[in-house]
Amino acid sequence: MGKDQQALVEALTRAGVTEVDGSARRRAEYSSDASNYRVVPTAVAYPRDADEVAAALAAAREVGASVTARGAGTSIAGNAVGPGLVLDFSRHLNRVLSLDPAARTALVQPGVVLDAVTAAAAAHGLRFGPDPSTHSRATIGGAIGNNACGSRALRYGRTADNVVALDLLTSSGERLTARRFGRDGLAAAGPLGKALDQVVHANLGLIRTEFGRFTRQVSGYSLEHLLAENGADLARFLVGTEGTLGLVTAATVELVEAPAAVALAVLGYEDIFTAAEAVAAVRPHAPVALEGMDAQMVDVLRARRGAAAVPDLPRGGGWLFVETAGATEAEAVAAARRLVADSGCLDATVVTGATARALWRIREDGAGLGTRTPSGDPAWPGWEDAAVPPERLAAYLRAFKALLAAHRLDGLLYGHFGDGCVHVRIDFPLTYGHGAGPFREFMLAAADLVAAHGGSMSGEHGDGRARGELLSKMYSPDALAAFGAVKHVFDPDNLLNPGILVDPAPVDADLRVPAAKPLRAGLAYAYPHDQGDLSVAVHRCVGVGRCRSDNTGVGGVMCPSFLATRDEKDSTRGRARVLQELANGGLVSGYRSKELAESLDLCLSCRGCASDCPTGIDMATYKSEVLHQKYRRRLRPASHYSLGWLPRLARAAARAPRLANAALRAPGAARLAKAAGGVDPRRDLPVFASRTFRQWFAKRARVAGADGTARPVLLWVDTFTNHFTPEVGQAAVRVLEAAGYEVSVVGQSVCCGLTWISTGQLDTAKRQLRRSLDALEPALSAGIPIVGLEPSCTAVLRRDVTELLPDDPRSAQAAAATGTLAELLTATPGWSPPRLDGVRAVAQPHCHHHAVLGWAPDAALLAKAGAEVTQVGGCCGLAGNFGAEKGHYDVSVAVAETALLPAVRAAGPNPTVLADGFSCRTQLTQLAATESHHLAQLLDQATGHTEPPG
Repeated sequence: MGKDQQALVEALTRAGVTEVDGSARRRAEYSSDASNYRVVPTAVAYPRDADEVAAALAAAREVGASVTARGAGTSIAGNAVGPGLVLDFSRHLNRVLSLDPAARTALVQPGVVLDAVTAAAAAHGLRFGPDPSTHSRATIGGAIGNNACGSRALRYGRTADNVVALDLLTSSGERLTARRFGRDGLAAAGPLGKALDQVVHANLGLIRTEFGRFTRQVSGYSLEHLLAENGADLARFLVGTEGTLGLVTAATVELVEAPAAVALAVLGYEDIFTAAEAVAAVRPHAPVALEGMDAQMVDVLRARRGAAAVPDLPRGGGWLFVETAGATEAEAVAAARRLVADSGCLDATVVTGATARALWRIREDGAGLGTRTPSGDPAWPGWEDAAVPPERLAAYLRAFKALLAAHRLDGLLYGHFGDGCVHVRIDFPLTYGHGAGPFREFMLAAADLVAAHGGSMSGEHGDGRARGELLSKMYSPDALAAFGAVKHVFDPDNLLNPGILVDPAPVDADLRVPAAKPLRAGLAYAYPHDQGDLSVAVHRCVGVGRCRSDNTGVGGVMCPSFLATRDEKDSTRGRARVLQELANGGLVSGYRSKELAESLDLCLSCRGCASDCPTGIDMATYKSEVLHQKYRRRLRPASHYSLGWLPRLARAAARAPRLANAALRAPGAARLAKAAGGVDPRRDLPVFASRTFRQWFAKRARVAGADGTARPVLLWVDTFTNHFTPEVGQAAVRVLEAAGYEVSVVGQSVCCGLTWISTGQLDTAKRQLRRSLDALEPALSAGIPIVGLEPSCTAVLRRDVTELLPDDPRSAQAAAATGTLAELLTATPGWSPPRLDGVRAVAQPHCHHHAVLGWAPDAALLAKAGAEVTQVGGCCGLAGNFGAEKGHYDVSVAVAETALLPAVRAAGPNPTVLADGFSCRTQLTQLAATESHHLAQLLDQATGHTEPPG
């Protein structure tokens, strides 16, 4: 710890700040937000109340350290990173303090998530109006800092339009309540108000001509709010000042009436430009939201998630998404149809309910989906949310597209077209270890272009480090001088977020990617979509922060450990930041560093991020790679041998399963076995089957179709089915035979290598996979489909095999041939599932099933069978070896409590629980004393078979 760092940490501790962290790992986690920038803080603190905020500010002032306020860290412009003290308000200052339905206001702390405010207001038919796409994790403090708007600002206004009062601390420690002073004028705010009033009166003509020209002009300080004719509204003025003038400790915000019903009209046009031209015809219908989207974004989504994941869109190459409201759904739909008639579109659709929500998710995922172009190249923020008056939008977009082409760049266009605000991620050639000349050249040219159209460098995200230097393109020197005068009034010592808005750094300073180096040497995975470079892979994470949301509510998985601990360390983003430091060598030195070990320790390898994160990051793969590099040819933790070598141990136990079970059930022996194997003493050991599935299958007569023309299928016999739950395999055989298949298995006992993969023993995993491909070769040559029963093992054959053995042509064949039981059955001509009428089930899709294979075929099969199924999001918490390892038990239980266990309890006594994963079933047995079933067992039971299991 350096001298300055030690001085700051000690000063904070003396001042009574409870949680302070100056570790390298923590500083890495907070070195970036959702922007292109990397600025390593000196320390991070988590204030518990306003007094601790004041104490932290005083301590920083004592040692001369700057202070940057941070909420969810989703700032795209680099507003939430700084070189001194970073204050994370989201951890403790995250509550709705009070709510007044009559006044339609709420008193909130700065770290409360926008969706939490709306949820608290929903009981009264109210909501917080602004809804940026990050509303599921963005905080009120961040929205205030950036003047966030979102899709529905067209109806509800910007954050500035929804703030009543702010409790503020200035850099000197003065406590101030900012509000609308009206006729009393700014002088009513005390000495600070008087000084600010002098700045306003010295610049009246300038403020009246250069500021407040159109709705989305949020760049710079919004001085128009300070004018007497605008009510001398200090609270509104402070919105959008990006933490440079004070620290908000509480806010009183307005709430708006939520519409009783809404509908979504999706209008298709020839291209994005003609869609922009149609805005003028649609706006008079007063929609709630009016969004635009280019066809390229849909292309990326289809490439990322498959065509089935994208709802049908009207014909066209560009679309407007228009939300209408009404007292009833019929009224909202009628309003949507009226605007369709006036829109001049090529094609249109009007939808409500789940279909509308699915379409909106495409738009909300734009910030993440846009991180890759259709060709797969990385795309970056920076020139991310410029805005022009809506009547200039089409002309601006055409000129902007031409500018991109002139610079040989591309990007995905979308945005709040009703307000003239355009979002885009651009494939800047930000190469690792090189400069950023092309980036700077384009940014300056783009700034000239938007200024020529009378626009604003930022339309809702703030200027930050990305656009601060560019303010001179849209404001006069006198206006910039006024900014400096205002900053001096509030923060004369320049302690608060220095280098933002006033005296900004160059736009190409502190860029994250050019400071990083390639990580290519000796990698086990191929990283085919990341140029074979782990550095490129981990830099997929640009910080959009979806991993900080509760994704379980929409059937998602990511990020279970963050939901359990609420610590940035345990988010996918936090881990990615530490891995990025491995690439640039600043705070993390090598794969064996303690920072990497701490960061990855609570990663469950659930793989939820691979599907739920719109950037497509895959932390399970990166963790496996790091463990491989760290322990290759070295002594490993005990659990890597006991749990990582589970297939070998299971084969040994199969020779005398009763003896093995008796030994492991004996209290003393079990205690010793757990201690020796690195297993948590509270975790029960699984019981070996008295007869393996292979033994049962070998003695069972083959059953062919009634006419002797059964279709062949190969059942992949995984370790868990074979040695622990052979009844699952037996049920699958009967179900497949009833569907007209002749079932076979490979002749020898082989393994996909899953347990070696999860523990980073990738050389062994590759050997296991080669043996598996050898065994599968006859089936692959014959074109026989392969069905897996254990989702994690099936996912290995579907995905990992191609990335671990990319040069073996059989890998791609195996991936193409392998599917789930539901995938095979739903694609079988003439097959119908047995009736499950009256079955009400809770389904826990395995994480790898959700992330790699997709659970939609299972859902469709169950629906066709007549079952009523409640799908649970989130992870079971056991996650293979994770929840069994010593030190992980408490987090494993906490993860299970986020979604799975509450859903099972809510289902009542003796619920029907569907769980294909062995880990999921084990966790349910051990934590909820609940029996659960594989899909094969549920279908088998429905046929009323008489053959006894075992």
